[in-house]
Amino acid sequence: MQAYLFVHFKEKTTPDGEQVYFGLSKDGFHWEEVNGGNPVLWTYYGDKGVRDFTITRCEGNGKFYIFATDLSLSYGMRNQYHGSWDEIGRNGSKCFSVWESDNLVDWTEQRLAKIGDENFGCLWAPDIIYDRENGDYLLHWSSSHSCNNYGRKGIYYSRTKDFKEFSSPEVLYRKEDSGVIDSAIYEENGWYYMFIKSEGNPEKIILLRSAHAAGPYERVEAFDESMEAVESGLYEAPTAVKLEDGRWCLFLDYYGVPGAGQGYVPFVADSLADGHFVRSDASFDFPYGFKHGTILTISMEEYDRIKSHNWSDKGYV
Repeated sequence: MQAYLFVHFKEKTTPDGEQVYFGLSKDGFHWEEVNGGNPVLWTYYGDKGVRDFTITRCEGNGKFYIFATDLSLSYGMRNQYHGSWDEIGRNGSKCFSVWESDNLVDWTEQRLAKIGDENFGCLWAPDIIYDRENGDYLLHWSSSHSCNNYGRKGIYYSRTKDFKEFSSPEVLYRKEDSGVIDSAIYEENGWYYMFIKSEGNPEKIILLRSAHAAGPYERVEAFDESMEAVESGLYEAPTAVKLEDGRWCLFLDYYGVPGAGQGYVPFVADSLADGHFVRSDASFDFPYGFKHGTILTISMEEYDRIKSHNWSDKGYV
């Protein structure tokens, strides 16, 4: 029997929201808080806040890695970014915040991995996929860039084998008529499927696929029908997980209201190849609004270990 770990943050105006939170589930639908709904890890470096998490289990060494956007709106928006999203886009962090662990409960202290050079704006929303063709990991994210005067965002990627050394960033995907953000890639039957948020035409989540992790990617138009009833401009941060029965559950982060009303809603499909996802709100529940994260499939032993751990040490050994 498998279980699920959701790494996420909370949408709050105070700094404690932009820290590392864990949620657990035995079925992918019904979720429970970890550590009483308090952070399990804290940031002390960079912008001193983190958002937009991804977590992966390394096939090579068995370790777990969390990557996150190095950004605190609670601190930064009020200070160095002068209340400007554009300034964040141009002058935000060129690093990702990183933690690693052998067992999901004992974590290293936060470190900063510099991936972007001076031509990049803020690096947003990292995601990681194992590239079986190359035997390495493809770290991808969204960013603005000097090549178009920090205009429409694109998806970039860098390769790594050890999560310490990274190749120079390259373009993974650009959309001709709009920016794209929040990429999430999954493999099914030898194909790679990428969910991303299109910032226009349509201002919704779209799905692409490729025979190779690094592309080129083409639009899966069948998925557009699944999004027809979804309001434009109110959903982002797609993340998906393959359930134990073989179905896929896609979660989209709803941000159409301020504060506690935000959070994930689920869509279920028989396969990624089919592309037909059905909204399934009544089938799931969260103890509070989970914000922009990633789900990792774990064992029941790992589930019990996380659930029973004393997180008062914030995970540090």
